[in-house]
Amino acid sequence: MTSFSTFYNNWLDHLSQLVRQLATAPRPPTTIDQHRDLERLVAKTMNHYAEYYGAKAFAAERDVFNIFAAPWASSLERSLHWIAGWRPTTVFHLIYTESSILFESHIADILRGQRTGDLGDLSPSQFRRVSELQCETVKEENVITDELSEWQDGASELMGDGTNLDEKILQLVRIVQKADDLRLRTVRRVVELLTTQQAAEFLIVAAELQFGVRRWGLDQDRQRGN
Repeated sequence: MTSFSTFYNNWLDHLSQLVRQLATAPRPPTTIDQHRDLERLVAKTMNHYAEYYGAKAFAAERDVFNIFAAPWASSLERSLHWIAGWRPTTVFHLIYTESSILFESHIADILRGQRTGDLGDLSPSQFRRVSELQCETVKEENVITDELSEWQDGASELMGDGTNLDEKILQLVRIVQKADDLRLRTVRRVVELLTTQQAAEFLIVAAELQFGVRRWGLDQDRQRGN
């Protein structure tokens, strides 16, 4: 899985570049060209996430146990994993937290009737759709969690004569791919219900959280190693 580790590190570097472009783009966009440029960057970032999950699906088919082990991740990152990756409902906690922080920071402007257009300015309709999507995502998470539990209950078969080994491993690959599909689909659906400016801000905050957890985790691993 060295090749996937290399891919992952390169992928993170590219994500960092995309986030910098999103962060430096005019927000809110005030011209048609600025709006189109921001839309293009949001789409490019989403395609980058899709590329990651495509590569991960291929890697899981080659060695699903190493995908669970995730040697490219820090100990902290692995401790936060749900079925070899981040939990999809984390997206909603992130949106609610960022929206609350921005709302409070703009409260004076909002009371004067000024619209900020950022994540602190979500409409009632957007909040309703986010809440509905969260409920749907929780249900799907639970279904996949139950599938993994059933797989683990039958894991003793792996110690048997090996006749069902290939099928059991294939089942685990499918579970990981279902979890990854839910992760990517959740981000896509959230981005679709946000404005272009809000989507850009959401992608920036999500990536910054990912980078922050990774940096802290790697630092902790290095300290323990020393």
